[in-house]
Amino acid sequence: MDVNTLLIRRNRALGAGAPLFYDKPLHIVRGEGTYLFDAEGRRYVDMYNNVQCVGHGNAHVVEAMARQQATLNVHGRYLHEGVIEFAERLAALHGPGIESTIFCCSGTEASEIALRMARFATGKRGIVCTDATYHGNSELVDQLTGVGRTHPETDEVHGFPFPEAYRPLRPGLSQEELADTYLDRLRDAIERFSTAGVGFAGLIMCSICANEGLPDIPRGFMGRAAALVRAAGGLVIADEVQAGYCRTGRWWGYEVTEFMPDIVVTGKPMGNGLPLAAASASRALVDGFRAKTGYFNTFASSPLQAAVGMAVIDVIEKNNLRENARDVGTALRKALLERKADRGFIGDVRGQGLFLALEIIKDPGRKTPDSARAVELCNRLKDRGFLTSNAGVFDNVIKIRPPLVFSSRDAASFLDAFDQTIAEIDAG
Repeated sequence: MDVNTLLIRRNRALGAGAPLFYDKPLHIVRGEGTYLFDAEGRRYVDMYNNVQCVGHGNAHVVEAMARQQATLNVHGRYLHEGVIEFAERLAALHGPGIESTIFCCSGTEASEIALRMARFATGKRGIVCTDATYHGNSELVDQLTGVGRTHPETDEVHGFPFPEAYRPLRPGLSQEELADTYLDRLRDAIERFSTAGVGFAGLIMCSICANEGLPDIPRGFMGRAAALVRAAGGLVIADEVQAGYCRTGRWWGYEVTEFMPDIVVTGKPMGNGLPLAAASASRALVDGFRAKTGYFNTFASSPLQAAVGMAVIDVIEKNNLRENARDVGTALRKALLERKADRGFIGDVRGQGLFLALEIIKDPGRKTPDSARAVELCNRLKDRGFLTSNAGVFDNVIKIRPPLVFSSRDAASFLDAFDQTIAEIDAG
């Protein structure tokens, strides 16, 4: 079936406006490792997918999924050793302050659990986040999206400018001074809850500010922010849905930005395509949440989730994918930085491991965001067989976030396609 006919059917079946990538949408029918294949058999290198972190159609994960589904899958109101072992193994990947887990099916659900957990534990309501964040799309969690920038603050949700070095609040400052500047804004957002009379419950942040555009966060900011939050009586929630599971070359993004959270939210890559997410914290915080809610999710804490979740961790550890993300990502970042020197429209190259960002601008002096060129680059790269997407607060940041099995050979092929694409654009 041709793409236009399929698109008409999709709009009728799902409703017009359901998002799609690219000016000419792709009809993808199969995946294998780092690669996706369309209905005509053309292969694309997946440079964006944060879900199938150990590769599309991973044999070990597929086998674990099929075996468990054929054996048993029920809701979480029965004892099952596999579920307990998975929760224990997940907690062990964190520091000693993370002991227990509440499983769910999406990052949105996990974020909502974390926010409620913080409010129950503190007896307060106020939540602080950055002004360009995204943590999910339920009614509660969506209140955080763009708060103070594209959406107004509420009495219970305050925003502060996301910490960055590329377009700093005050130019010319040292790393420490710049961190001080953003901490002042965070402090102000917290203190304003006293005026509203709701009190302060906690801060939620992606550990690497992924949706903000993967900025270079001023050195020391995250650790000092965590201390400030705790001194004000709040809890620190790390959203690791994008930053976690070795994406940065470390197990968790908070290891890279050097802080320890009270609550950790995980999602997307945990199930390699199976809906699986979690909110993890101390035993006291989790017990307190359960005592107040009786929380239950029909499809969570299931034997199937546990089997698949364990299989994903098995593959990461057995195949050294954390090291692969670190090494291949470091080399790719270096190569892109070399290209930045010759291209004025590449304003910045940022990131860690296999999560990189290219900031596309119109002029180096003003750093004017150029979302149109970012979109053009993504579409032209797609035409050459490499799938990326534009994102960030100005939609001008090209996200490079391939599965963790992405190889140095894949990186070399991408760089060739990138160079050809740039030359094509330069030629007009």
